[in-house]
Amino acid sequence: MTDGVSKSIMVVKRVAKFYGSKLVFKEVSCDVGPGEILLMAGPNGAGKSTLMNIMVGLSRASAGDVRLDVEPEDVVYLGHATFIYPGLSALDNLRFWGSMYGLKPSRDELSVLLKRVGLERVAEEKAGSFSRGMAQRLNLARVYLVEPKLIFLDEPGTGLDPRSLALLRREITSFRSKGTSVVWISHHVSEDVALADKVLALSGRRVEYFGPASEYVLEVEAC
Repeated sequence: MTDGVSKSIMVVKRVAKFYGSKLVFKEVSCDVGPGEILLMAGPNGAGKSTLMNIMVGLSRASAGDVRLDVEPEDVVYLGHATFIYPGLSALDNLRFWGSMYGLKPSRDELSVLLKRVGLERVAEEKAGSFSRGMAQRLNLARVYLVEPKLIFLDEPGTGLDPRSLALLRREITSFRSKGTSVVWISHHVSEDVALADKVLALSGRRVEYFGPASEYVLEVEAC
């Protein structure tokens, strides 16, 4: 875990967001170091996805700023939608994504990625026939293809079967072991907090908690 802002791969400083006159949140500050997992928690409507969109650059903050010390091509965002192309096979989806990053992986290389997510037997099948879990696993294979330094995950476990959810959790920790930072929104906080290094909890239009995940667990257990 990092111990200073100078070592952070992402720094959020006093960010606020308004929609018209409606305040979503204000004075949000946090940071993520290389190889750290930041778990974002809070009730529905607290603004977690809005904040993540600001972090990624998909939305503009009303105040404050976000600094990413990483190149845009080294950042990956996975949300509710998988963004797979239903008319393409699993292999062709990966080929297409690779081409967007100037990559030309071989079939063998792509097969290794699909095997890692348990999709090697359906490599030639159209992705439109995949279940939610299979589609999200194909999305994970896209992350492996790019090998990013910073990953944003907006509730990637929603609607996943137990096998796919277990794989997702295992791979999130594997990203950390390779030095990749992860910012992760989860509704399964009690299960997922053990995998995190830090927790950012939003509630009541403000930061309710930001700090070590271990101390957040103690707070939850004490309630």
